[in-house]
Amino acid sequence: MSALRRQMKADMVLRGLAYRTRKSYVEAVVNFSKFYGRSPERITEAECESYLLHLLQERKLAHSSCNVVASALQFLYRVTLKHPEAEFNLPRPRVPQRLPQILSCEEVAAIFEHTPDLKHRAFLMTTYAVGLRLSEACHLKIGDIDSSRMTIRVEQGKGAKDRYTLLSPSLLEELRRYWVAHRPRLWLFPSPRDAHRPMLPKSADRIYHAAKDRAGITKAGGIHALRHAFATHLLESGTDVHTIQRLLGHGNLSTTARYFHLAQKHLSGANAPLDLLRRPPPPHG
Repeated sequence: MSALRRQMKADMVLRGLAYRTRKSYVEAVVNFSKFYGRSPERITEAECESYLLHLLQERKLAHSSCNVVASALQFLYRVTLKHPEAEFNLPRPRVPQRLPQILSCEEVAAIFEHTPDLKHRAFLMTTYAVGLRLSEACHLKIGDIDSSRMTIRVEQGKGAKDRYTLLSPSLLEELRRYWVAHRPRLWLFPSPRDAHRPMLPKSADRIYHAAKDRAGITKAGGIHALRHAFATHLLESGTDVHTIQRLLGHGNLSTTARYFHLAQKHLSGANAPLDLLRRPPPPHG
């Protein structure tokens, strides 16, 4: 490992960047260095711009992927290489805002019904019932379940923040059935190959897609759709947006407010402007 890479990793840890962010940044910088065949210390800012344009126009990478690379390069130059005054003028394309396809309550129930494995069903139900991100669901521990207070502790979620969220009686009942059958010790959902490690996100996503296929659901999206469904169904049931924000662990209310665009209740409750007009009756004949 080069001295520059070690320094960048140390800088990211000191500034509290999440593990997955640190991993993505290092990978981006390594690929950047390989592209030019020399250390980033000898690569100019203009070459940074050329590299990002190459990713966008020639390699046809998604806008979100290019934004990650741009953020990694900014961190490298401004923090690790100590050039805070550098003007990058990096092309930061807007990520197209597409609304996800929301699973209905019936579709979520069908996914559970078509998951015969007790551990897999308990995992999917927990992800939906608590509104967890995939990494949060995989890293739940037995001690995070507090049945006396009917809460679940989410440790070090996005932004390195802990939070408490709700534990429903139905989920508690399902988790107790699962615990009696499998007796997990540390991780609530351990890896099948190593009980000392949590379930891998890739394995969890495969479990979701397999259940969705068995249920005959064709809506796009991975397991994160269960988190979207959790928030949307709460909003449709009348839960206020501030409560949903706390349960989801969102730092900004604007992030939670986008679920207003997805909630069917708010769409169907609005009057179409055309129907509000006082129009003369249509002519006869």
